[in-house]
Amino acid sequence: MIRLLVLAALVATPNPPGPRPGLAGTWRNASDSVRIRIAPCRGPGLCGTVTSASAKARADAEAGSGRSLIGAQLFSGFEQEDDGLWYGEVYVPDLDRSFSGSIEQRGPDTLVGTGCLFANFGCKTQVWTRVAGAPPKKR
Repeated sequence: MIRLLVLAALVATPNPPGPRPGLAGTWRNASDSVRIRIAPCRGPGLCGTVTSASAKARADAEAGSGRSLIGAQLFSGFEQEDDGLWYGEVYVPDLDRSFSGSIEQRGPDTLVGTGCLFANFGCKTQVWTRVAGAPPKKR
């Protein structure tokens, strides 16, 4: 009888919405020239929005796209697949284009993002590190 009650409680308990706790939060690239906040998108999946950037990164993005880097969504619509990776679109401000990409979480504080120009051609990988409890850098 107790097993039946436990099973019923597990089945009746809804899964919480939103990302797994491991991906949500603020992340920085290797040179700390860009910081993003990963959170649920307005639509499906997870998005990564730029919260701060160095003057050089802002200038490079504006030269390429004519738009501000701050507030830009670098990752959009990322959803986890059976292989454990997250797949979605990666926006490259310098080129003002989006490409298919993936995110792999390698431990609690490391993400590896990969984006390819076309069918595994012209791929670039970038490592992102969690920013633990620190406000975004002001530059």
